[in-house]
Amino acid sequence: MSLPKNRLLVIGCVWPEPNSSAAGSRMLQLLQFFLGEKYEITFVSTAARSEFAIDLEKMNIASEVIRMNHPSFDELLKQIQPNFVLFDRFMTEEQFGWRVDENCPEAIKILDTEDLHFLRKSRIEAFKKNIPAENIYFDADITKREIASIYRCDLSLIISEAEMELLQNKFEINPRLLYYLPFMLNSISEEEALNLPNYQERNNFISIGNFLHEPNWNAVLYLKEEIWPLIRKELPEAKLIVYGAYPSQKVWNLHNEKEGFIVKGRAETAETVMQQAKVCLAPIRFGAGLKGKLVMAMQSGTPSVTTTMGAEGINGALNWNGFIVNKPELFAAEAVRLYTDEKLWAEAVQNGHAIINSRFKKEKHQQKFATKLAGLIQDKDVNRKRNFVGKMLQYHKHRSTYFMAKFIEEKEKNKKTAGHN
Repeated sequence: MSLPKNRLLVIGCVWPEPNSSAAGSRMLQLLQFFLGEKYEITFVSTAARSEFAIDLEKMNIASEVIRMNHPSFDELLKQIQPNFVLFDRFMTEEQFGWRVDENCPEAIKILDTEDLHFLRKSRIEAFKKNIPAENIYFDADITKREIASIYRCDLSLIISEAEMELLQNKFEINPRLLYYLPFMLNSISEEEALNLPNYQERNNFISIGNFLHEPNWNAVLYLKEEIWPLIRKELPEAKLIVYGAYPSQKVWNLHNEKEGFIVKGRAETAETVMQQAKVCLAPIRFGAGLKGKLVMAMQSGTPSVTTTMGAEGINGALNWNGFIVNKPELFAAEAVRLYTDEKLWAEAVQNGHAIINSRFKKEKHQQKFATKLAGLIQDKDVNRKRNFVGKMLQYHKHRSTYFMAKFIEEKEKNKKTAGHN
């Protein structure tokens, strides 16, 4: 029995939860693309399976929980014999990349960065210290780790043009190793746009975002303490409904009926609650990648007010579907204006649909990505020869990770032996 032509192994950092995070939506889009290209897919992760994860079996995707630093993964590689391996974030490449090289040296290795982790972490630290992120990321260990991972792979998927620019201009990474692949979304037809709830059918402001993600918690706290009181002063009857997966007690503590600040926690269907809201508020002060909540707002016909950081990489040269402002007083003023001016609101909705249809068109990005993958196979040997930095990093990483993994394996064996004695 011959093996299918294209076999993809996806090593997930977590099990994909499209309703919980933008990262989960991104992974689902990638899986759908590879299924559309007739790849046979196996999805594995060291994480415990989540009740909110998508049902991979229904998608005809095999899945398995794997162990770190364990030879059973080598056996799995030999059994699947993937010719493509997709690493979900650089940490999985660090953990399993060397085993892929040893067992499937011909497999094309693709890193999906999701967003640049070093950039997000540096921006958090820079915000707290009130200094430029550039003062931090060049010296940070996480930067060295993530950039090394990019060099060790045949291709890294970068979700934002701003991050592409940073990697090429500041870190001087060869563009051949990078590929811009944003969200791949269905276009919004005129009929679909007309079927969305209109201005009169909507109420309240909305804030939404996974609370395991520090930028989201910071934004909600910022809303509560500085922005919402200013909005509420102008619109005393308005409410802000706060949704987000994995809220902690400190999030629930912000709930205040009298102030119209309503914390709901996880939304059963994020799209539904977004379509019911009149304006989305996202005063994001640090982060990286593309903000899924703002893209979803555009799809839902919901204008938004956000910051320069929140809008990064989304609209390009097109007009935002609302306002991009960074000062709390101006943020509140524009939110009130958008909420109360039906004509302005309707223009913002159209701007959002234009961004989705021109910047994230699924067919366009899928076609280009399929062509890129075909070229990767064809030029693999030449590209690998040119990537000497990658070879060098691979060599050193292999040695250090190999010996560490063997040390852990021996340790586990000795534990078991001691337990039997």
